[in-house]
Amino acid sequence: MDADALSDARRAEWTRLDELSRARLEDGDRVDELVVRYRAASADLAELKTSVGESPQSAYLSTILARARLRLTGAGDNVLVQIARFFADQLPAALYRVRWTTLVIAIAFVAITVGTAAWISADPNLIATLGTPEFLAEYAEESFTEYYTENPAAVFAGMVWTNNAWLAAQCVLFGVTGIWPIYIIAQNAVGLGVSGAVMAAHDRADIMVLYILPHGMLEMTCLFVAAAAGLHVFWAWVAPGHRTRGEALAQEGRSLATVAIGLVFALFLSGLVEGFVTGWSLPWPIKIGIGAAALAIFLIYMLVIGGRAYRRGQTGDLLEYEAGTPRLVAG
Repeated sequence: MDADALSDARRAEWTRLDELSRARLEDGDRVDELVVRYRAASADLAELKTSVGESPQSAYLSTILARARLRLTGAGDNVLVQIARFFADQLPAALYRVRWTTLVIAIAFVAITVGTAAWISADPNLIATLGTPEFLAEYAEESFTEYYTENPAAVFAGMVWTNNAWLAAQCVLFGVTGIWPIYIIAQNAVGLGVSGAVMAAHDRADIMVLYILPHGMLEMTCLFVAAAAGLHVFWAWVAPGHRTRGEALAQEGRSLATVAIGLVFALFLSGLVEGFVTGWSLPWPIKIGIGAAALAIFLIYMLVIGGRAYRRGQTGDLLEYEAGTPRLVAG
């Protein structure tokens, strides 16, 4: 085969393919033409490579075909664009979607904690079932506060961060069960209530509040958000609406898995507060102020930035190019 002859014969068709790959495809006829010409040019390239091998003509045609292929299939954004979109749109929108469920869970958590503490502390017999008087006194007067300083600050911050991040991930990933998020929340609420009852029985409830508040405001909010996201995944399976259950689970799973990723960063901030602020020698107003500021940053991101992203149509789900088209619809 003569490469120059083939190039001269097909030049107009290749030029038209190049024009279509650069132009706006405003109707189906142009798309069909692009596909047909792409296939024809691919056949020409295969013939050139087989007969001639590498040549200027095949390099030229390869360039045109590469541009046309990108036009047909699309191209993913670079990593920096994806990261910016995740933090500016997808994550805050996903957090915003679960705001009311988060509030309900927070109220339930506080009610269980306070109710458990009041119930146990009001009955000395119940207090006695928790341990010997010596053990309970040591817990209230020493162990509770020493927990925050017995390890180096960086080590302790890392420990609580990984533990809390794992709990949050469980709430989201196992949320489809509808049981696991509720179990995690109830377990933590009861445990905190029991500790509160012991501290109250030894007139140290104020100490407990002071040690819990700095990091606990953000830490527990993150746990509430994780549980809310998990329950939303469960509800997508129970009531999928116009979608199939598979589609609903896939969409909500993708959307709300971003919550688990985002909470890793929020819990890292909470871990820093717990490791470097809670147990150390700073005035309590400053400690609580730092914790409140950390919570305020998270809530602004969740409610203000998230609200704006949600109103722009974001849900937290991946783009269609990233997730794939779940169903082809005519019309």
